[in-house]
Amino acid sequence: MQQTSSDRHEYPAHWEADVVLRDGGTARIRPITVDDADRLVSFYEQVSDESKYYRFFAPYPRLSAKDVHRFTHHDFVDRVGLAATVGGEFIATVRYDRISADGRAASAPADEAEVAFLVQDAHQGRGVASALLEHIAAVARERGIRRFAAEVLPANNKMIKVFTDAGYTQKRSFEDGVVRLEFDLEPTDRSLAVQRAREQRAEARSVRRLLVPGSVAVVGVGRSPGGVGRSVLDNIRDAGFTGDLYAVNKAFPEEQKDLDGVPAYRSVRDIEGPVDLVVVAVPVEHVPEVVTECGEHGVQGLVVVTAGYAESGPEGRERQRELVRHARTYGMRIIGPNAFGVINTAADVRLNASLAPEMPRPGRIGLFAQSGAIGIALLSRLHRRGGGVTGVTGVSTFVSSGNRADVSGNDVLQYWYDDPDTDVALMYLESIGNPRKFTRLARRTAAAKPLVVVQGAGSAPQGHAVRATRLPHATVSALLRQAGVIRVETITELVDTGLLLARQPLPGGPRVAIVGNSESLGLLTYDACLSEGLRPSPPVDLTTAATAADFHRALSAALADDSCDAVVVTAIPAVGEGPAEDAALAEALRSAAAAVPGKPVLVVHVELGGLAAALSAAMSTAPQVASKAPGADRSRPAEGPSRRSAAEPESAVTAIPAPEGGGLIPAFPAAERAVRALAEAVKYAQWRREATDPGRVPEFEDIDEKGAAGLIGGLLARGQGLTLGVDDTCDLLGKYGVDLHRALPAPTPDTAAEAARALGYPVALKATAPHLRHRADLGGVRLDLADEDQLRRAYAELGELFGTPEELRPVVQRMAPRGVDTVVRAVIDPAAGAVLSFGLAGAASQLLGDTAHRLIPVTDREAGSLVRSIRTAPLLFGWRGSTPVDTPALEELMLRVSRLVDDHPEVVAVTLEPVVVAARGLSVLGASVRLAPPPVRDDLGPRTLPVY
Repeated sequence: MQQTSSDRHEYPAHWEADVVLRDGGTARIRPITVDDADRLVSFYEQVSDESKYYRFFAPYPRLSAKDVHRFTHHDFVDRVGLAATVGGEFIATVRYDRISADGRAASAPADEAEVAFLVQDAHQGRGVASALLEHIAAVARERGIRRFAAEVLPANNKMIKVFTDAGYTQKRSFEDGVVRLEFDLEPTDRSLAVQRAREQRAEARSVRRLLVPGSVAVVGVGRSPGGVGRSVLDNIRDAGFTGDLYAVNKAFPEEQKDLDGVPAYRSVRDIEGPVDLVVVAVPVEHVPEVVTECGEHGVQGLVVVTAGYAESGPEGRERQRELVRHARTYGMRIIGPNAFGVINTAADVRLNASLAPEMPRPGRIGLFAQSGAIGIALLSRLHRRGGGVTGVTGVSTFVSSGNRADVSGNDVLQYWYDDPDTDVALMYLESIGNPRKFTRLARRTAAAKPLVVVQGAGSAPQGHAVRATRLPHATVSALLRQAGVIRVETITELVDTGLLLARQPLPGGPRVAIVGNSESLGLLTYDACLSEGLRPSPPVDLTTAATAADFHRALSAALADDSCDAVVVTAIPAVGEGPAEDAALAEALRSAAAAVPGKPVLVVHVELGGLAAALSAAMSTAPQVASKAPGADRSRPAEGPSRRSAAEPESAVTAIPAPEGGGLIPAFPAAERAVRALAEAVKYAQWRREATDPGRVPEFEDIDEKGAAGLIGGLLARGQGLTLGVDDTCDLLGKYGVDLHRALPAPTPDTAAEAARALGYPVALKATAPHLRHRADLGGVRLDLADEDQLRRAYAELGELFGTPEELRPVVQRMAPRGVDTVVRAVIDPAAGAVLSFGLAGAASQLLGDTAHRLIPVTDREAGSLVRSIRTAPLLFGWRGSTPVDTPALEELMLRVSRLVDDHPEVVAVTLEPVVVAARGLSVLGASVRLAPPPVRDDLGPRTLPVY
């Protein structure tokens, strides 16, 4: 869109956005321009007389030429109009006009504007006005407007509700038969909460439209067996899809009415009834034509299995961007392209719109994979048919997003959050396109149900216009764990952990009992527990002569012990045992576990004979008759029998079925795998307990927030980005209660002596050259210099070792009390947000990567856990008889740094190094602060879909 040259500002293309509406459909929001006159007139003609009356307070059947000119000519500063469009046509409009205190048209610096909406009747109730309000408010804030005023007729309850439900601070008055609403545009905690709740509902419904369709058409179905389209059609039909199914191929003869019993059509347009979901399997050059047909027919969503997009190079990337733009024009969402497909095993859906030849067993695990190959691997591990082998657990829904051009893991998380059929979410992510949003959604989801993630080290999917994080892979992983994500390293661990969490209760702590009939296997399990940070009791060896009854008694005793939080049973079958003995052992373990359902039980088995078959006699996690809420107790019976072949390799994980009222007992072929899964469950359970009381961000009475803001503003006026000098650094940190020990430059021995006299002895002499800075191990530091003679001798020694003063850059600093040297850092990442990091100073910690991280703002409880989460934390708490240091002072320092960065996003980096923590108090001996215009916070702006 272009605006005429007479306008004061160029067309603001960055205001364009795609949004998900309340019902899960999408719309395009963009500025209204002079080119929209015909669209505006057509839109207005489709609005009812009642809606026109509510907008203009009088009968207003049609727009005059003057009206059309007024509503399409904007300066994009004092007069702005936005339109929501579907299929290129207006479905709603909003505009603001800047006004003065007396209500007349005005320009800046006036900071109030009058706002008005008009929504087509057919699209009312879809949340269009709420989305437009978010976007017009963001535009107004950008143009210096701080307050909106709106006049609404009392009978226009829908529009009044749009304003009052938005969460802004507002005033309401009634005069001359009109309700006048005034509200500030500064986001509040309530407005953000409202916005995010609407986002969750809208995005969850948009995914539901794809996973729970009432009708599906497959476009690109071959007339003969074989090919992608025909395979998907056969898979949908064979799975028993409960809705209407259609086969579409423009090459079908006109007289052909069906294909193997499925109604056949030459075009989606020819289908008489509604079509909710279309699977696109045509050559890439024909996809745009199919998208147009689907959009004009009112299709809600697309699964594009066609390849040849961003994965194929620059031309493919542009083709992919155009595909997304084209689909969103019609309000459709896309899974793919280059997707493996989607699956929903619910009995009232039974959708297998994928390339998986068989429907997975129904269950309560949700599965998301960006990679089709990984999706295939996960499905085959979670469910195996053929050869008498049945999968280890069941799937509720499966999404393989391919190139992830539109629907992403974030969208699927929104759906799983309140999906009653999903208890555990497993995700394989090659990348995280929006870490800030993913972390927020993950924290909320993990509070209700386990979320297990394997994160690849890949880059953002081709074709995505997302800000890349500058944080190391390990830091992102640490932040995910802070949000409650169970972060594992391999697909095997993903399945192991998911199986345990799907049917076993969460452990109450790290105490583990080990019982079994193999002393060696018990000791291996014991060592594995120690390696994973668990607290195992000495193994109870039942000897190889143990019977099923012995196992039952030992497991019952372990579960009844109050000092036990979980039990690992190790079992090796005796030579010559047959199916009867195997079944008896399995029944003994099941019945003992069922008697104490509140503690998890795992089995480590060595597979001989038919033991594996007995252990995996029924491994479904199918939903039971009773309803189930997110986060509820997961110890319910499995449903339906299953078989396991004794020929299955040992790498498989099996499960022992529990009787009525109990949960599946997972069995593992290796002690390390069982214990690793248990350790993840222990850490997750601890996070769940702590998440109920996350702590608070403390207020410090001595913080001078306004003074810091003034100082930052004055410093930034010098340039776009700068690293502060010593004096400015001391001044800024001081306003947040952080005192920095000043270091005085010492370019000569005489200036060093003068500096020492000013500071007072004893002093330290340090070389600050880049290759020596913070490297005391290299000998560039001399401490406890008690007088001038010692200082001059030390100055000469440094010169002999390292060169001239110009090369050394020596400084003199007052000695601080002895303690432990630590480092506190804060940085604002454009994708992940503000991050606080902590570790011990020194090369060893850097080499080991022993640094802990938390998202800002940090609470008091998070500061405490940050100090304790590094591997070298014992050095702070009296390791090997040393004096414990003042960790409360260290936690307070981190809280103050967190407040500084959170209050002033212009502070994009802070480093305090070293921070010497003594037995009482601490000393900040070095600091650097960098200021810059803050990165744009997309999580505080209006809801939008990713830009292409």
